[in-house]
Amino acid sequence: MSDYETYKVLTDVSNSNYLTTATSEAEGFYVWFIIAGLLAIIGGILTYFLFVKSKTEPKSKFLKWLKDFLNFKVMLIEPILKVIYYICTIGVILMSFGFLGYGATGVLTFFITLVLGPVLVRLGYEFTMMFIMIWHNTKDIAENTDKKK
Repeated sequence: MSDYETYKVLTDVSNSNYLTTATSEAEGFYVWFIIAGLLAIIGGILTYFLFVKSKTEPKSKFLKWLKDFLNFKVMLIEPILKVIYYICTIGVILMSFGFLGYGATGVLTFFITLVLGPVLVRLGYEFTMMFIMIWHNTKDIAENTDKKK
């Protein structure tokens, strides 16, 4: 490349909007990031005081469910954990077949993984579910205690 061509490329880059466009996009992102954060804080406070902490009981079924959901009386973790358990169990069983192509040790590994894999997945699931069961029992105890007063 000749000196003139190098000069031409450098001049074109310095006279272009490459740098200003990237800078303005970054500035726009940061401005929106701050606005989104402020809106989230305001929305969260309004939701809490106007809906969650409200003394009036909602009339529609959906609004009652939404209030219970926002008060964490409805937990989504149970069905999600069940689906994850099924996925992991089926995955371990299917992956165990991958060991069959490795001779005698592969067959042994296949049977061990086929038997112990789902058992270990189940133990992990049950261990996680213990915390949810503790939450359920604590909630029941609290509700029964409130009714006696």
